[in-house]
Amino acid sequence: MYITKKHLSRRTVLRGLGASISLPLLESMVPAQTPLRQTAAAPKTRLTCIYVPHGAIMGKWTPATEGRGFEFSEILKPLELFREHLNVVSDLAHPLAGGADSDAGADHQRAAAVFLSGAHPEKGVEAHVGRTLDQAYADAMGQDTPLPSLELSIEDVSLSCGAGYACAYQNTISWKTATTPMPMENNPQVVFERLFGGGRNNAERTSRRDEAASVLDSVQAEVASLRKRLPESDRARLAEYLEDVREIERRVQKAASAKTAGLDVPDAPVGIPDSFAEHLKLMFDLQVLAYKAEITRVSTLMFARETSTTVYPDSGVRSGFHSTSHHSDVPENMDRFAQINRYHVSQLAYLLKKMQETQDGDGSLLDHSLVLYGSGISDGNKHNHDPLPVLLAGGASGQVAGGRHLRYAKHTTMSNLLAAILNKLGVESSSFGDSTGVLEI
Repeated sequence: MYITKKHLSRRTVLRGLGASISLPLLESMVPAQTPLRQTAAAPKTRLTCIYVPHGAIMGKWTPATEGRGFEFSEILKPLELFREHLNVVSDLAHPLAGGADSDAGADHQRAAAVFLSGAHPEKGVEAHVGRTLDQAYADAMGQDTPLPSLELSIEDVSLSCGAGYACAYQNTISWKTATTPMPMENNPQVVFERLFGGGRNNAERTSRRDEAASVLDSVQAEVASLRKRLPESDRARLAEYLEDVREIERRVQKAASAKTAGLDVPDAPVGIPDSFAEHLKLMFDLQVLAYKAEITRVSTLMFARETSTTVYPDSGVRSGFHSTSHHSDVPENMDRFAQINRYHVSQLAYLLKKMQETQDGDGSLLDHSLVLYGSGISDGNKHNHDPLPVLLAGGASGQVAGGRHLRYAKHTTMSNLLAAILNKLGVESSSFGDSTGVLEI
């Protein structure tokens, strides 16, 4: 892509009363007669890490054949449309998620904390584990964005924990340092305010919320001025982006109105949909917007916490998530848990489709992203951590080929994959966590 228009800074921001709107990549941000890939405006690889607790029915997860041309398994079938952007990664393990505790619940306490760190969580009220993959990438590549990283969850992190381990191990998968957990946010309205509510002070943001005004209302003058300077193609792209912002804002406001109708509630932001699928879609859409505008390049998301009792009626299963994972090796029970696994995977398909349809420089957002999806538990009935259900999606800006089922030597530590991911993202790493090497991916 060669552009001959005037150069607009990639860091251009529209500012208004209680609002700050970063812009997507526009053609005008590329210096004249310069290939996009050779400019500062070239898209940087985004990293998304998604955690789903309780493991999977591995016999219904793992494809029967390896390499290219593999047949999608029963659970992974909803992702078949994304074959060329997908890699199934098999026979990885997290040995440091195990322990000598007689309390089987301790495996749940450790699993999420180990997933991206490859470090053993120390028992006790004071948490100590290790820096996670997302924060290692954010430290290297996220310091020139408004938010170095974004941490999201679907469930309330105030729920119970136990087995003698710090609650932080269950409440987040992201750790800045061995002792600094990154808090996860499950309220889409709060996330939206973080992304677009950057007014000069909280009073301005609160005033706009109280008046039910759009974040776009206060930047109309700047938008009008900017449009005059843009070519037609950029005007169309800007209009599409601003409509995306407004549509998500409408959905957040609708969820908030449904929650507060007729209730005397405090001023704290609300806006959490009752439906798991709608809640998750809102979070996915916020992630995509944040990437599109380069507000951040790094995000983590927890579908649920370990020991979650959430029921997913849309999956066709009416029992709770955790209880269903304890299938006792009864075929009918295993089938029900596999239904939940497949339902979760089908939600991932929404994100991949959204990323595939989002233009990003010379390709799509999916081309310029790497998505890691998986669990720190293998068999939810046994509470073991080998082999783990793990997927990679996205091209990582040309660094990762798709369409493969990658099977490694049995019991390979997942930290070898974490080290490989860092290298593919441009962060040279010879080791990470308890790695014994760096995988070829």
